Amino acid sequence: MFVIRPARPDDEPFLWDMAWEATAVDPGMRALGREAAFAIPHVRRYLDGWGRPGDGAVVAAAGDGRRLGAAWYRLLPAEDPGWGFVAPDVPELSIGVAADARGGGVGGALLDAALALAREQGFRAVSLSVDRRNPARRLYERKGFRDAGVSDPTDGSVTMTALL
Repeated sequence: MFVIRPARPDDEPFLWDMAWEATAVDPGMRALGREAAFAIPHVRRYLDGWGRPGDGAVVAAAGDGRRLGAAWYRLLPAEDPGWGFVAPDVPELSIGVAADARGGGVGGALLDAALALAREQGFRAVSLSVDRRNPARRLYERKGFRDAGVSDPTDGSVTMTALL
C-alpha cells in the first residue's frame, strides 16, 4: 500500500536518487556511475536548482513513510533543450521507482498524479524521452503518451507527448 503526495523541499535528495534510477536505465550511464553521470550538465539539468517556476513533482510513499518513487517535470529552454524537448512551454517529465517497488503499480500511479498536477498548473502537454526498448514505454502509451514525431526513427530513444 502506498500514497502519492506532492513533493516537499525535503524530498529533493530523494528526487536525485530517483533521477539516478531513471538515468541508470542506460547501460552507458550506469557504467559511468552516479557521480560521473550527474557531473554531465545535460543530465543535471533535470534537477539542478530544483524549485524554480514550472517545476512540479509527486512522490510515492509507503505506509511507513518510506519513499518508493517520484515523478517530476520541468520546463527547459529551446536554446538548451533536454532529450524530450518539444516546446519551451511543455515540461519534460522524468520518473524513477526504487528497484524493490517496481511492478506494484507505483509507476502508473506516479504518472497519473504528475499528469494531473501538470494539468492543474495549466500546462497543455507533457513530454518525455524513453528508450524504444524500455518496457516503461508501454506504460507511457497506456497513459496517453504518443510519439511526438520529432525523433529520428533510427534513434534508440523516442520523444513522446501526452496532451492534457
